[in-house]
Amino acid sequence: MGIREDIRIVFKKDPAARSTLEVIFCYPGLHAIWMHRVAHSLWNKNLFFLARLTSHISRALTGIEIHPGAKLGERVFIDHGSGVVIGETAEVGDDVLIYMGVVLGGTALEKKKRHPTVENDVVLGSGSIVLGPITIGRGAKVGAGSVVVRSVPPGATVVGVPAKIAGTPQPSTPSEQLDHNKLPDPVLTVISQVLDRLSRLEEQFQAHEKASPMPVPVSIITSEKIPLKKDEQIYSLLKDVIDPAIGVDIVKLGFVKEVIVDGANVDVNLVLTTSSCPVIEYFKDQVKRKVLSINGVENVNVNILDEPWKWDRTNRQFFH
Repeated sequence: MGIREDIRIVFKKDPAARSTLEVIFCYPGLHAIWMHRVAHSLWNKNLFFLARLTSHISRALTGIEIHPGAKLGERVFIDHGSGVVIGETAEVGDDVLIYMGVVLGGTALEKKKRHPTVENDVVLGSGSIVLGPITIGRGAKVGAGSVVVRSVPPGATVVGVPAKIAGTPQPSTPSEQLDHNKLPDPVLTVISQVLDRLSRLEEQFQAHEKASPMPVPVSIITSEKIPLKKDEQIYSLLKDVIDPAIGVDIVKLGFVKEVIVDGANVDVNLVLTTSSCPVIEYFKDQVKRKVLSINGVENVNVNILDEPWKWDRTNRQFFH
């Protein structure tokens, strides 16, 4: 693998690169890889001290520590690179993208394979830590700040501490787009499923209560009820739809921009904090079921508007 290919991969994976001269002189990740090749060559010739000295000088110059015994494949790109640590028995495949703060660390004191194996086309997000003699499968993505202690199957995305697989592993398909911010949240998905199950159980319980003959308390017979308008009923019911990320209902959060009632048809317009919200379908399903529980409502459309979300969007008195 030549220097020209190293430079080409920088232009391919970093849109900030403007000129060949800039890439050659201003990319510490590239310098670290070039110096590692020298150190690794010395290591393979059993010149261990010279190899470690070369690695130490590289660390001082670039802020990237790669043990001379580590094996790096072709077209590996370390972007920014500060704080990257790659251990002695680590193996990194081809076309791997490594961001700053990544650690490929060991978990044993014995002189054996104790560092990770990273297969081809893997993306390691900023601050991610991969520990032990595990394997990160081809085309996998490790989310920023994740701590990986178990092997990751090919095409999977893992996030969290400890890292868990998010979604279904997809076949490895190299993409020209970064999109590393669009990572699923497995914990949020589980919480939304629990809330959905709880909501369904509450509805079943309420339906059972209505069907069961029960004595009506005197206080209810003698009290007067002020009927709510249909849109007020809708807002009241939507307070039961909780955002699983922070545990606050969507009305109080200001997600509900407006409710449009046209006879038996209702349109609910939502404005979320991000268009890539992992639980959009959960919100849609919950809103539809709540609104359809109102007598006279036959059709509900839930629209996700593409506009900025504002905390103080709503100021109706019955929200409080």
